Amino acid sequence: MVPDCKTPTEDIEKAKTNMLAAESIDDISSFFAIFGDSTRVRILWILDTVDEMCVCGISEIMGMSVSAVSHQLRILRDAYLIKGRRDGKNIYYSLCDHHVKQILEMASEHLKEGRE
Repeated sequence: MVPDCKTPTEDIEKAKTNMLAAESIDDISSFFAIFGDSTRVRILWILDTVDEMCVCGISEIMGMSVSAVSHQLRILRDAYLIKGRRDGKNIYYSLCDHHVKQILEMASEHLKEGRE
């Protein structure tokens, strides 16, 4: 116990009881680290506005090389945030599911609220 702590003991016990396992905390931390890169967030935002897009289209929008965009797409794909669909030589990328869209929208909404 911390001397002079005014937090009710039941609140401390409740928080301890409901704490996620260390592995889950690490997974969540790693997940949110993906969003710490503005290039990856821009790619996600682009894919949120269209059904799907190939790397050359994303590259053109972002003004980056295809190689640099491909590197970021691989990170996003490995984190299960986007998926690819092959059509001949091209791979078309899209958001994995509605959860990714919700995360982007919630983050944007939260930041807008904080600025009001």
